Amino acid sequence: MSGADVSLEGNIVPSSMQQVGIIAKYEIRNYFRSRRFLVLLIIGLAIAGLLTFAVEHRGISNFAPNALTFYSTWWGDSSAFIVVICAIFFGGDAISGEFQNKTGYFLVGNPVRRSSIYVGKWIAALIASLMIIAIFTAITIANAAYYFGGNAFPNQFGESFVFTLVYLIAALGFTFFFSSLFKSSSMSILVTAILLLFGFSIISTLSEVLINIEPSFILTYGAGIIGNVLSPTGYPAHKTPEGAGRFSFSTYNATIPEGLAIMLIYFAVTAVLGLFLFERKEFN
Repeated sequence: MSGADVSLEGNIVPSSMQQVGIIAKYEIRNYFRSRRFLVLLIIGLAIAGLLTFAVEHRGISNFAPNALTFYSTWWGDSSAFIVVICAIFFGGDAISGEFQNKTGYFLVGNPVRRSSIYVGKWIAALIASLMIIAIFTAITIANAAYYFGGNAFPNQFGESFVFTLVYLIAALGFTFFFSSLFKSSSMSILVTAILLLFGFSIISTLSEVLINIEPSFILTYGAGIIGNVLSPTGYPAHKTPEGAGRFSFSTYNATIPEGLAIMLIYFAVTAVLGLFLFERKEFN
């Protein structure tokens, strides 16, 4: 039968795509009912509000003399932080919660593929995250348009926005992997939060200073292109020597192709591994 499967009892079972849509729909409803979306929205609005107040209080001439500097100061780090908290809030326990709360017993007992559950939950997390980012972006652009008018839209901001979306996709794949790895929601959330918020940054710094290698294996290193492309002085050098003698080392900045490759590889690998783990993990 087109668009659907037929069970042994003759009942029509939704196709895989329909199952994904149903899972995503009810997962988004769950975000609203649990007030998780509301909490994250408040956090995003608070960050935007504090930045708006800072610009008004300091004066735009002191905060940023031009639109590119404005976006570099406002968007560079804030957007990456919002991506991380979206990934943690919406993906940290997306799979592990099914094991910890025993709700997976009722879900997998139905004629629904585990891959449909996994993809549906991922799409729901992506949609919810995009809504938060869209609101934060609208406030950012509104402030820039207010202060700079027709000169408020440099090409670099468009590039940075695209890189932010790529980072979101990679971060969700990463959090879903750990959510599938652990059966405890608190453990999966804690590990992803530690790594994305400061763990990766520490590892990246140690790699540069102690081992003197480029940390191209770090997700947040690749995501650095979000802020680097907004630099008012031009994109920073890929490698910068630091120190002298025995204490010499180099700091690195991912190039744009390298940063995109790192994030996309992280998404592809972690998403596939997360699905692999979920399909083989037993509910017991």
